[in-house]
Formats: sequence, C-alpha cells, structure tokens
Amino acid sequence: MHRALILALGTALCAVPIALTGPAAAQPKAATAPYKAGRDADGHPDLSGFWSNATLTPEQRPATLGDRAVYTPAEVAKLEGQVAKEVEEGNKPTDPNSGAEGGKADPKTLRPEFAAAGGDVGGYNRGWLDPGSAVMRVHGEPRTSFLTTANGQPPPRKPSAPAPGGFPRGLGSFDNPESRSLGERCIMGFGRNAGPPMLPNGFYNNNYQFLQTKDAFVIEVEMVHDTRIVHLNAQHRTDGERPWMGDSIGHWEGDTLVVETTNIPPTQAYRGSWKNLKVTERFTRVGKSRVLYQYTLDDPTLWEKPWGGEYEFAPLQGVIYEYACHEGNYALPGMLAGARAQEKEASAKTGAAATKASR
Repeated sequence: MHRALILALGTALCAVPIALTGPAAAQPKAATAPYKAGRDADGHPDLSGFWSNATLTPEQRPATLGDRAVYTPAEVAKLEGQVAKEVEEGNKPTDPNSGAEGGKADPKTLRPEFAAAGGDVGGYNRGWLDPGSAVMRVHGEPRTSFLTTANGQPPPRKPSAPAPGGFPRGLGSFDNPESRSLGERCIMGFGRNAGPPMLPNGFYNNNYQFLQTKDAFVIEVEMVHDTRIVHLNAQHRTDGERPWMGDSIGHWEGDTLVVETTNIPPTQAYRGSWKNLKVTERFTRVGKSRVLYQYTLDDPTLWEKPWGGEYEFAPLQGVIYEYACHEGNYALPGMLAGARAQEKEASAKTGAAATKASR
C-alpha cells in the first residue's frame, strides 16, 4: 500500500534532467552592510517572485548532532557530494528491461525518507525527484536544522497538555473518503508545504510564488496549487470558522512582514496543536536572492513557551505551472473499491466458516 499511497499523492512531473537546486547552492557571504531591498508601490520591501525552500537540511536536527547548530565544511561537502552522485545516477537512461517501475535504487544507498515512503517514492526513481541538493544556509551558516531550539528538537509537552487529537490523517483506514488524507483527496498538499509553518516535503515541488498588494500578501504553493491569502492590517475572524491554512493576518514591522495565523483546522494540526495554536511568521528580504523566513509556535496548553525555527528561501529557476492533482484523483476510488472487495471476501470466508461449524 505504500506505493499506492505515494502514487496517489504524486504529481504531473516532467521528464527533464535533474539540476542541482535548493537554497544556498551558491550563497553569497554576509554583506558588511544590511541589504536594502527594492520597494513596491507602497514603499515596502519587495518580496514578490518565485521561490523555493528545497534543501537537505531537515526541520528537526538529527539527534546524533546534539546541540550543534552548524555543519562543518567537511560535513557539507559530504552531504552535497552524495546528492551530486544521486543526480548523476538519476539522469542516466533507465534500463528498459528493469521492469514496469522503471528501475529501483540500491537499498543500501537509499535515503531513509525515501525508504519510509515505499522505496523510490512509489515507483519514482531518483530521476523524478527534486528534494533539494544543498544544505540550508541562514546568514551564511550551513544549518543542521530549521528549529532554533538548543537541541534542534521540539520542546517537551507540558505534563498537563491534552492528548493529541485523534483526527484522521488517512493512514490505515479505508472506510470512506473523509478518513483519507487531505493530500490523497486533492484538498491540500501532503507534508506542510502550505503550512503554516511552511516546510518542504522532502520529495519535490517545494516551490512558491509570492505576490503582494496594498491590502494582501498572497502565497501560491505549487504542491496541489494551495493559495494562502494574508489580509494586511485586518482583524482575525470571530465566526468560529477554521479555513484551510488558518486565518492569516499580516502587518509590516519596518522591513519585515509579520503574519499571525490562528483558527487552524484540526486536520492541519502541527505536532498535535491546532485549537489554541498561533503561528507567527516573519518574512525579511535579506539579499538579492534570499528571503529569511522565521516562524514561532505558541500554544500555552501544550508548551511552556513559544518556540520555532528559521530558514531562507532561494529563487526558483523558473515559474510555477498548474499542478494537476494525480489526474482527477482516480486512485482514491480505486483504493476504496479494493477495501470493499477485501471486506466482501473476508465476510464470505467468515460466513462459510460459520456454516461449516454449525453442521
């Protein structure tokens, strides 16, 4: 089922050679003077354009690195060098005799996140993937995690914190369409690309377009064409509705756009938090090719104090085209039909066994 699940979450991909992409593929050194961004018609820094947050750096730091927030040059070279080898292999022609799946990667060299997704991500070999090829630099430092807590890990939950909600995320249940994940149903992208907070998914399509006007800041997300509209200098809604991606209100603090999001729906909970969660995001143009993104998570019922992380967006080498969510969502009725067939088969066996026992 791993393969069927990931294929259901797939996208229309173009068969083109892989490029080494990701934030800070060639980041400039920190400038001696603060960067002065171009201005929009209202005098605010121009954040508009096409951006990407694809990167090798995970949100959560590998436990083996402890409190070390920055990679050594040798570690960076090893990580980015391994991806260069993956890209080289992925750009080679596929053996036509390797099977319908188009070839499989060597399990010994397969990334843990790819293995967890069912091998070569449901049948896509490395040639179809673009998870990022560079370690994330923030202020020129190659970071080991997005999270800026001391150990790069989420803080412990408060002893009095309520248990995580049992809202369906789509895994293990085929009772009805509503129990499947938002990504499978083409409602929202899988992972947390749209957020908030906005995080790369580790596979592909970690791309965005920012548009800004006097009254709104619009974030278009390539994955499942999610679009979040941040209303500027407005008030949060009080009608109890929890729209997809929450209720985002923004304002400018100097050269930084500050976005506060509340009213997040339960199916978009972040680490079990949604009802009382407030996500504060800060967008700052810190270079010609860099937008610093910082996020803070605040839920006093779950954590003792606010916490969060940061990373930098890099320019997308291209534009975003339409994302057609797995061609009309044909996989979803197929999975549900398969589950009904299995139930029918199991019921028939149970009935036959009961009849035999009664004789």
